[in-house]
Formats: sequence, C-alpha cells, structure tokens
Amino acid sequence: MKIISMIPARYAASRFPGKLMQDLGGKSVILRTYEATLATKLFDDVYVVTDSTIIFNEIVTHGGKALMSKREHECGSDRIAEAVEDMDIDIVINVQGDEPFTEKESLGKLIDVFKNDVDREVDLASLMVRIIDVEEIKDPNTVKVIVDQNNFALYFSRSVIPYSRDASAEVKYYKHKGVYAFRKEAILDFYRLPMLTLEASEKIECIRYLEYGKRIKMVETSVQGVEIDTPEDLERAKKLWK
Repeated sequence: MKIISMIPARYAASRFPGKLMQDLGGKSVILRTYEATLATKLFDDVYVVTDSTIIFNEIVTHGGKALMSKREHECGSDRIAEAVEDMDIDIVINVQGDEPFTEKESLGKLIDVFKNDVDREVDLASLMVRIIDVEEIKDPNTVKVIVDQNNFALYFSRSVIPYSRDASAEVKYYKHKGVYAFRKEAILDFYRLPMLTLEASEKIECIRYLEYGKRIKMVETSVQGVEIDTPEDLERAKKLWK
C-alpha cells in the first residue's frame, strides 16, 4: 500500500485566526506539526495542503512539501480530497495542522487497521482517547464518540454521550482526536456527497460518513497531547513543550 499524510492548514481559523503561525518553542505550530509527522517515518510522502501563501511559504522555505488548494473548502477533508484526487495512493492520513505533538505510535495503529483489514470492512479509521475530567466531558469543544463492541463508531457529538441516567452504570467517555486515515475512495466519496442535517447541526465532518453508511474504525490511544484551538491551548502547549 502507498500511504501518505496530508496536513490541512487553514490560516483564518474561526476561533483562533493565525494559530498555525504562532510560535511554539522557536518554530511555528504548523512547522512543528509537519516535522513531527515526517519524523514518524511511516509515510511515503508528507504534505501540508493550505489556502494560505503564508503557510505555504513557511513549509517550503524550511524544505518541506506544500500544496495550494485550488478552491475554497468547508473542511479539511474536502481540502485533502482535492489534493489526492489524481494521486496514485491507497491510504491518506489526515493529521490536523494544530497537532504539534503528533507521534508515531498512534499513527502506526491507524495504518495497522488497514493492513489487517483483509475483508475491506473499514472505510476510514480515527483515534479516540479516554477522558475522565467532568468539565472536558461537558465542553462542547470536546467531540465525544461512542462505539460498538468492535470499536466501530456509532456517533460523534459535542453533547455528553452517552448520557449517564443510571449513576451506578460504569460509563466510559471518549474524546475524538481529529486524526483520520482514509481509503482514497472513501475520502473522494466524502468530497462528492452533500452535507446532511446531522453534520450541519454538530459541525463535525466525520458524521457525514456515518450518515452515508460508511464504517469508521476507532482506535484507542493514551496519548493526549494538546490540540491548539484557543490562545489558552497554545499556552498549555508551550508549557508541555518545555
């Protein structure tokens, strides 16, 4: 299988504009993410795909590979789909541009899903991490996921899922980490299919796959890291980097 990584990078993030160009230990967040992904040595190629000449230049001037999006896109998956449409690849892993603590173990688990999927039951795979902090569980910025007995995703939500009606029930909560591994045909299907009601309501792009009957294999990881969505996240990332 030919496996690549694509890092979608939008400069004008709604909650924290320009966050990918913020300094993290002497380098920009996006460059840190690119270098961390490259350092895993899991991929035949690693690209940043962006709508911003600022981010494009940041990557290429440091010797990296970047692509400019041809069109405006609603989400990172659309941006990646445009980029890989004419590429000869089998699997593409979407690493979020605001994930500078990307590491080999978790990405390797996603790749193993497809290596072991001899019956081609999996359309895409993604990561989840157990959360126990009550405030994080309640936080609508934290996307929660519930799975079946085989760890296929049942639903994603910004609400608290599952709802613990019975206090004696041993409920586990999982946070969805926005790292995806797609079969090429699955991400192209996503690109061509219109957004439906649930995705539009929750603003969670992977719900589109569920609404169209795709199968998402979730892989548990214990690696938390820091996703940089807010200035406060950036400060936490700086402390962790030190």
